[in-house]
Amino acid sequence: MSDDERSEVNLEDEGGMSPLLARHRPHDSYCLVYGIFFILGIGSLLPWNFFITAKHYWLYKLNNRSSLASHQELHTDLSDFFESYLTIASTVPSVLCLVFNYFLVNRVSSDVRVLLSLAMILLVFIVTTVLVKVDVSDCREKFLAGTLASVALVSGASNFFSGSMFGISAHFPMRISQALISGQAMGGTLSAVASIVDLAAASDVTSSALAYFLTADIFILFCIIVYLLLPKLAYSRYYLDASCTGTATTSDSSLSTPESTSSPAVNSVPLLKPIMRKMWKLSLYVFWVFFVSITIFPAISSGIQSVDKDSGSPWSNTYFVPFTSFLLYNVADFCGRQMTVWLQVPGPTSPVLPILVVCRSVLVPLFMFCNYQPRYHLHQVFFAHDIFPVLFVCLLGLSNGYLGTLTMMYGPKVVPRNMAEPAGVIMSFFLAAGLAVGSAVSVLLVYIL
Repeated sequence: MSDDERSEVNLEDEGGMSPLLARHRPHDSYCLVYGIFFILGIGSLLPWNFFITAKHYWLYKLNNRSSLASHQELHTDLSDFFESYLTIASTVPSVLCLVFNYFLVNRVSSDVRVLLSLAMILLVFIVTTVLVKVDVSDCREKFLAGTLASVALVSGASNFFSGSMFGISAHFPMRISQALISGQAMGGTLSAVASIVDLAAASDVTSSALAYFLTADIFILFCIIVYLLLPKLAYSRYYLDASCTGTATTSDSSLSTPESTSSPAVNSVPLLKPIMRKMWKLSLYVFWVFFVSITIFPAISSGIQSVDKDSGSPWSNTYFVPFTSFLLYNVADFCGRQMTVWLQVPGPTSPVLPILVVCRSVLVPLFMFCNYQPRYHLHQVFFAHDIFPVLFVCLLGLSNGYLGTLTMMYGPKVVPRNMAEPAGVIMSFFLAAGLAVGSAVSVLLVYIL
């Protein structure tokens, strides 16, 4: 890393801050603010992850089979493409919501945007929880439509929430943005663990799903409580109040430039051109990172079966997909995001960064030639051993977590401070756009297989 890049990501840069302000800057006592942003990061992706990791429940409900074993043997168009349907239903509304969020960033307070989003997510999950015990055998098509509509609502609200939170975090030191992004990965990990525990402990699929969705209901309510606690802490008040007066500095983790630190005009739409002039490359990087990831996960990765599936062992039949596709990916993703706490290379202007981002594309064909089943067109399986999907999933998750977090953190820090919040929303938009385009491509790849 060059000296210039090191200066760009200097974690203790006082960047234009007066000695008096530096001396009176409060500390994050007991890391409470860091913890709150970490929890809210979990809450921003936990709902979506709870939907996609409940694959056994959705297929059981839609196929109206009485046992888990029987529906695992059923291969229909629904079972083949269900993850792609869920992904499309979740990512396309996300892009629209983030566009809407950008126009509201200076018009509607962050409190209103965040709390309304969480309230919408909680309402949808309560309805989903109630429907677990409702017999839908006579209206499976309506249930499918309702499920996809619920996914669209939850995903749109979640991205409205996460986009707003990432914009808020841009006013803080970079470690707070890292906490939010790491929390998102932990949300996926917790949902995958909960799914496996429910499969092992519950006597039937519906009982498992009931406990599963109740867990989500409780956690979303907890997110509302901790968000209301945030402005009561001196550390958060310091940065949020200072950002309104133009005296803010994200000093201990900032890449922000000192110019133009005055407050943005009230009720105005942030100017897009000066923001994109400084971070268009980073926007493309984050788009491609998440495009590649969603192309593979979960549509292709969850279709990779154990080569010993016919052995009848619980590992091969029941736990292989939840463990390799969901748990392992999310743990690796979380580890990649946590690595950015200690390691922030390459820098935002380094030519190595786009090379690493593009190199991840090779993972797409690697996954396609694992033991994905059923295969109707592309019959070749080059990686016919269970160790290959395990290794590939770890590499996918680790690179997604590390490169995705770096690009997301760098974006709001290379623009003037008064543009930090809309820059955070824009970066979230490109993330969601990558997910939306990638989800559409995943349908094509599943068809090819």
